[in-house]
Parts: sequence; structure tokens; C-alpha cells
Amino acid sequence: MAHPEVSKADRSITFSEFDLPNGLHVILHQERSTPIVAVGVMYHVGSKDEARDRRGFAHFFEHLLFEGSDNIARGDYAKYVEKAGGVLNANTTGDRTYYYEVLPSNQLELGLWLESERMLHARVDEKGISTQREVVKEERRQRYENQPYGSILPEVLERAYTQHPYQWPTIGYMEDLVSASEADFKSFYKTFYVPNNAVLVVVGDFEQETTMAAISKYFGGIPKGAMPPRNAVVEPPLQGEVRDTVYDKIQLPAVVQAYRIPALGTPDFYAVDMLNRLLSNGNSSRLVRTVKDEEQKAVYVGSFSLPFEDPGLAIAFAVANMGVDVGSLEASMDRQFALVRNEPVPEAELRKLKVQIETEQATENSRVAGIANNLANAYTFLGGTGMVNTEVEHYLAVTSADLQRVAREYFVPENRVVLHYLPIASKN
Repeated sequence: MAHPEVSKADRSITFSEFDLPNGLHVILHQERSTPIVAVGVMYHVGSKDEARDRRGFAHFFEHLLFEGSDNIARGDYAKYVEKAGGVLNANTTGDRTYYYEVLPSNQLELGLWLESERMLHARVDEKGISTQREVVKEERRQRYENQPYGSILPEVLERAYTQHPYQWPTIGYMEDLVSASEADFKSFYKTFYVPNNAVLVVVGDFEQETTMAAISKYFGGIPKGAMPPRNAVVEPPLQGEVRDTVYDKIQLPAVVQAYRIPALGTPDFYAVDMLNRLLSNGNSSRLVRTVKDEEQKAVYVGSFSLPFEDPGLAIAFAVANMGVDVGSLEASMDRQFALVRNEPVPEAELRKLKVQIETEQATENSRVAGIANNLANAYTFLGGTGMVNTEVEHYLAVTSADLQRVAREYFVPENRVVLHYLPIASKN
């Protein structure tokens, strides 16, 4: 796809931005080398903005808002994009919902029209709600209920958070979606799908003036809404290590360790995220190299950070090798966490990690869709669109001493949830 104005020497992404009178923030980045364009809209609404008896609404709307609108027949939303030779998708997290299309550049107005329809008068009615309930129910079965170890995230969140809405997974719970009325769904749409709670990003091959005029044409008449309520719950610190056993439909036991980490964009976040990568992200990471390959305690080791707007989690997990006890597997994992607390990370290892992060950023910014997402994310969560050009510098500035300091502060037993996953057959 498109290659932006990015190089190893100069990673900067040029952009312009402005606000419409209704509060919609607009970001434009021209990339003229390939005749394609990405149109993305990020709404500042995720699962943390849901009521406790309406868990799963944000993700549900990710599906529901492809049903159509007053001017788009039911089921035709994707057909418009596919017929134009484009692709479209959406995703939801605990903090935001993001929709985008990638289209031939001569179809830019189609993308703007589709997103304005979604924002102004999407179909939120009982027929679409019933249809999408079944879609989400099937997704839940496939991703969580029928997938080995698929319940790890819900089980971890339930124990890692006692008050904050991050305690439920983004997909939510079917009982809440089933018990909700059409009026409940309409109220959620009216509350959060307003222009002043969104950012529109256009990236690719377009003319600046005509695009600004088209944006005003399609979005300028959408009424401004009241500012949506924001979650104000502050999760208290863990009162020591939380331990539990989960019996699941699995063959091999597993160990899950989830550590509380700082919020996305805070100074310590970058060092903590790097440390999580160092330990268990990739074949050369410490947990993989030691626990899996050298000690052969595990057949699989993985990790991921949940970079939330409020303090999130770093989760590492390992699936035990045949005949390996979970206690022995956990002890091997603990030795690696202790090592980063007690010994500085060698500079060569740190340099390699920074190269990986730079490569990831360059890869993301080699696609118009990646640039659009990064621009929207920087504006919404990092304090300003310009952070799209400086966030990687926060990673590159992390020192070995920073890694050891955050290891001692965050990657400690009293700041974690530990789950032993065992086969149901071993329960008795």
C-alpha cells in the first residue's frame, strides 16, 4: 500500500487538523504515491463506558452499526465498499470504538458518506439488534467458550479489577444484551455517537481543499451532542497477590500471570511495555528462550499488554509441557521476573528490543490504514495528534536502569494475579 513520508532518519508524519462547529475533530494526512485513501472514525467509547447491567454495548455497536441507516438498506453497508473495490472493518477496546474503510482515492466521498450516515442516523432497531445478538453470541462461543484457554482474559479481568469497568471483557455478557430494550440501545447511540465524541481521519491520495469541503458537506450538519459521561472509577491497588485455580476444557495445564501496569501514555508505561516484550514477546524473548526452549517446561509462552486509558495489565502465560507440574512451571517463570528485578538488562539486548519497536512502527506507518489508526489514537489518548511522531522516542529513551526500576515497582508478586489453569478431568 502507500508509503508515507517516513524514513529511519525522519519518521515524522505531516498532518493538518481542524474542528467543525459541531465539535468533530478532523485530521488529514496526504500520501500521494498510491491512489488509495483511508477514512477512519474513532469514537471515544469502549467497554469502560458501559453501565454494569449493560456490559458489551460498545462492542455490540461495532456490529450493529453495519446494519445500515435511514439511507442505506439493511445489509448494504459492506456491499457499497466491496463494489467500489475497497475493504472495511471495525474494532473495539475498553476505551474506544474504531471504524474504517480503505478505498480507491476516487471513492473518498463514498467513505465520508458512509461514516456520516453511521454517525447521524444509523439503524438502531429491534430487527438489527436481534440479528447482531446472534452474531455476537456466535463470536463469544468461538473466541471464549469453545476455544482452549479462551477464558483467560475474562478470568484475569474479573480478579485484577474489583471496581473499575475493565473487570468485564469487551465482548460483554449475553444476559445483558438479551435483557436490554431497543430504547437502551437507542440511548447508548444518542449518548456516545455524537460528533464531539469522535475524530475523523483521512489518509492517502486526496486534494486538501476539495476534501475539506466534502467533510463539511457530509459532517457539518450533524448536530453536536452533550458531552458523554466519563468513567470516574479509580481502581484501588491490589491488596497483595491474588491466586486462583480455573478448571477448563484443556489437555495441558497453564500458568497465567497478570501484573497491574500504568496507563497508556504515562512515563512508566513505555518501560513496562518494553519489559513485557523483553520477557515473553517473540522467540528470542527470555521466557520463550529459557522456560520453553532450554528448560522445556512449556510448549508455548506468550504475553500481551493491555494499554488502557486507565491503568492496565501486562499478561504473561505459559502452557505446560507434558508431565510438567504447574508449580514447577510457575517457579521457572518467576526466576525470569526476578532476574530483571535483580540484574540490569544488557545494553545489546536493549538495543535489539528498540530496533524491533522501530521496525513495528515503520511497518504500521507503511499502510494508510495504519497511519489513520495511529493519528486517531494519538489525538484521543496521547494528549495530541503530534504525539504520533514522538511516541516511539519514549521507547527509545528507555534505559536499562528504567527497566530494572519498573521491574521492581510493577513486576512483583504483590502486584499480580496468578491463575493455574487445570484440565477439568483433574478436578476430582
